[in-house]
Amino acid sequence: MTQAIRNPILPGFHPDPSICRVGEDVYIATSTFEWYPGVEINHSTDMVTWSLVARPLDRKTQLDMRGNPDSCGVWAPCLSYADGLFWLIYTDVKRYDGNYKDTHNYLVTAPSIEGPWSDPVHMNSSGFDPSLFHDADGRKWFVNMDWDYRAETGPHPGGAFSGIVLQEYDPKAEKLVGPITRIFEGTDLGYTEAPHLLQANGYYYLCTAEGGTGYNHAVTYARAERIEGPYEVHPDRYVLTAKDTPQAPLQRIGHGQFVETTDGQGWHTFLCGRPLPGLDGVKRSPLGRETGIVQCAWGEDGWLYCDDPQENVATDGYFEDAKTYAFEEALDGDFQWLRTPERDRIFSLTDRPGYLRLIGRESVGSWFEQALVARRQTSWNYSAETALDFSPRDAKTMAGLVAYYNRHQFHYLYVYADLEGTARLAIQSCDGDWPEARLTFPAGKGVALPAGALELGVDVDGAELQFRWRVDAADWQEIGPKLDASVLSDEAGRGDQANFTGAFVGMAAQDTSGQAHVADFNRFTYENRKG
Repeated sequence: MTQAIRNPILPGFHPDPSICRVGEDVYIATSTFEWYPGVEINHSTDMVTWSLVARPLDRKTQLDMRGNPDSCGVWAPCLSYADGLFWLIYTDVKRYDGNYKDTHNYLVTAPSIEGPWSDPVHMNSSGFDPSLFHDADGRKWFVNMDWDYRAETGPHPGGAFSGIVLQEYDPKAEKLVGPITRIFEGTDLGYTEAPHLLQANGYYYLCTAEGGTGYNHAVTYARAERIEGPYEVHPDRYVLTAKDTPQAPLQRIGHGQFVETTDGQGWHTFLCGRPLPGLDGVKRSPLGRETGIVQCAWGEDGWLYCDDPQENVATDGYFEDAKTYAFEEALDGDFQWLRTPERDRIFSLTDRPGYLRLIGRESVGSWFEQALVARRQTSWNYSAETALDFSPRDAKTMAGLVAYYNRHQFHYLYVYADLEGTARLAIQSCDGDWPEARLTFPAGKGVALPAGALELGVDVDGAELQFRWRVDAADWQEIGPKLDASVLSDEAGRGDQANFTGAFVGMAAQDTSGQAHVADFNRFTYENRKG
């Protein structure tokens, strides 16, 4: 390696990395699934240091995910630059379970990475993981994996993943035109998805992800002299994978894209996961699918070859220093919320200056309107704290600190009021119970809270999570037993072929009576710790 890359370069939940270079600037767009605003774009000039520069899908006309199931929403964006514009392709997945996938593919554009981003153009809904290729002759081509609801009874060898299809896009008419051509059926690894096209060496190269996004994941390359094919597969078949090295620190390697920098160096992104150590053979990755990058080069045979992605891995998961968030005029870009574009219905930074006011809406398991504002977990070991000003009315009014994966997988330290009107602090957990999502209450009815300024905290050490609290800056007190932090992972609950996000920690409020009782938070601190 010629540069000090330490993988993953984007720790925590940052899957499906699409990479794009404009001059010296390099951008990576990643999936955000049900978290709002949609798509995260990070920027670098050296491939080592990355910073968040945009979350482009930030209004109702572009994205409304209310009702989207867990791990649906924005899948596999593709970012490109041509004709003086950034082009962003994305899928909004409305259904996951069963034979059908309702997957709507859209295009938005912007003159700069910060925007303004346009209203979307609907492209198609035939599958997911779309991308847009700008050909040297000026034509534009749209590719996506094709979904066949007939699955095992369908005509395609890949089953429901029935290959990669190609169609021309007319930017003046703002629609797909001409015939739809199936250009690649995939290899016997199956689950062929995430297509990206590029031109080099007199060929069209097709990069795909295969094997599913779990532990058999891989990056596959094929090439053809004509864009419509036929495509021959790379002699090594899989350019990047960890499926044959189960003890390597980076697992689930796949789904990436090639870029060349101004010095002629080739780079390839990939997603990966880092399972927690010490779980007696059980693999769980609370940090979700993360983004890595590796150098690559064209061989004499005209094929792309990558360096070893396991060469320099951050095995301790330690990345960022302590950060205290003050709630002033704007919400820090680290924070996101779930599904709704109508942010004013779930939080305010102006109703009580200096505070994040959460407006209690539906339950912590809602797919529609939930007041939960959180940031990614980016290390195996971290601590988080917040200060809460909240007067619960009854057991239907709740607020507190939550470690969250999805509606089946969370631990929630919350304040409520008992039948006598006494404010109490308790814990509710869901440890991956799918599909029922039944709760447990590890601290029982909890503890009665004395009057005073309440602070809530959580410490996560690998697979262990411990909540704590204090009033008026007294000594911290633990509450409840140590909980299983590993359930906040892709592999828990439904498993890594159905869970696609990562663990978050943040603030939440509910009023399941529908009266929108509010809770105020005036500080949030997050700190990664070395194990």
